[in-house]
Amino acid sequence: MNTYQLTGTPREGTGKKATKAIRREGVIPAVLYGQAPVDLPFEGTLNKGEKVVETANNKGVIVTEFSVTTENVRNLIYTPHIYLVDLSLEGGRTVKTIVKDIQFHPVTDAILHIDFLEVFEKKPIVMEVPVILEGHAEGVKAGGKLNLEMRRLRVKALFDKMPEKLPVNVDRLGLGKAIQVGDLQFENLELINAKNAVVCSVKLTRAARGEAAAGA
Repeated sequence: MNTYQLTGTPREGTGKKATKAIRREGVIPAVLYGQAPVDLPFEGTLNKGEKVVETANNKGVIVTEFSVTTENVRNLIYTPHIYLVDLSLEGGRTVKTIVKDIQFHPVTDAILHIDFLEVFEKKPIVMEVPVILEGHAEGVKAGGKLNLEMRRLRVKALFDKMPEKLPVNVDRLGLGKAIQVGDLQFENLELINAKNAVVCSVKLTRAARGEAAAGA
């Protein structure tokens, strides 16, 4: 998986007014969530923009509120690729993260907010990975049309095992047949979509139906 370099600026004002103000300047509010729990009461030192959010059983997680510019995340968001993000924060601290969630404006599609999730070597993460079809389906040769039903699949794996794409060979895919999630197997990762979900299929085209009807 490729790495994307990104710098975040800690946020102090996090209310609605402050958030609207920075958005008008082309700046996007963001939050970094850490996976490693901390004991409460927390006795460590928090950096600028950090706070501890209580979870359960006297445990909490450190959340960092910061901002990024639209220009700096454009190539991270508007791309078919997936990235491990090296997020640089105040004090020279760099954290390995992935994009967890993005909120878009319902009308303009402008980016309103981004959630990042810190990743660790021994803790699996979940990402949506692009599906790439390879080969020439038998059903297409017989007059069918190959349809990609799921462009991305949810993958659970360690971050250093996360693939950039999921190749699916369709050579043996016949007319009227489909490949489901449960038919696929990849090393060092788990697909967590429903096993009966259709990834791709070959369907008879309208033209081919017409020819078959005329022949009959």
